[in-house]
Amino acid sequence: SALPEKKVVFKGLVTNKEDMNKVMLIPLIRYPLLGGSALITFEKAEVAQRIIEMKEHMVELSYGEELEGLDQCRVRVQAAPVDILLPSALEIGLTQSRRSILVSALPSPDIPEEVLLDKLELFFSKRKNGGGEVESRELLDDSGQVLLTFAHEGVAEPLIAKGRIQVLIGKGKYDVKISPYVSGSISNMQLQPSRCPRTVLLSGIPDVLDAEPMRDALEIHFQKASRGGGEVDALAYVPAGRLGVAVFTEDGG
Repeated sequence: SALPEKKVVFKGLVTNKEDMNKVMLIPLIRYPLLGGSALITFEKAEVAQRIIEMKEHMVELSYGEELEGLDQCRVRVQAAPVDILLPSALEIGLTQSRRSILVSALPSPDIPEEVLLDKLELFFSKRKNGGGEVESRELLDDSGQVLLTFAHEGVAEPLIAKGRIQVLIGKGKYDVKISPYVSGSISNMQLQPSRCPRTVLLSGIPDVLDAEPMRDALEIHFQKASRGGGEVDALAYVPAGRLGVAVFTEDGG
């Protein structure tokens, strides 16, 4: 009852009742990238594996003007796998607040936020409406609910027990829903190493070109099948002397 109200369409069948109470965990991994290195993601995992097995690669740079008149230059870079830690088990402790409530089923968002919060605070601060002194209020952007926290205990529980209550907002009355506010914190998390199947770490890249031409040169080299490469899906390059952060999602390689 504390989850945001959303209109959804269910497709398919639930065949295993034991899976109905499981939480879907979508990893979002931030990977530090040092200067003079690049991450390259191929469309096929076998290409990434082949590049890693070759270890060293001579990348040709053909930007004569930037290389002080030289028509061609080669740089040696090293290829290595990308290993990240992914959560394998997660335990979350939930605690229901004794002074807070969630108010949902609110009117359309054309009402200004401050006006909406003022109206709700005014209504729920009156004892005749079952409320009490409101200590804080907050509109939760991700769910469209309003979090109200009362100054004293004993106010939230009777309101939650009612479930719904009519509130006058503007020129209309709205049958809003009242739910408990539950907060959670991670009590235990286990991690296991995982290797990115399609992504390769390139290191030892010298600072001889600007970022864009160097990125182009790397992509041109590693997409050639004659050099063990293949179609490149994404490439991120960090020049020497700088730092970067790559973000890995569930299907990001």
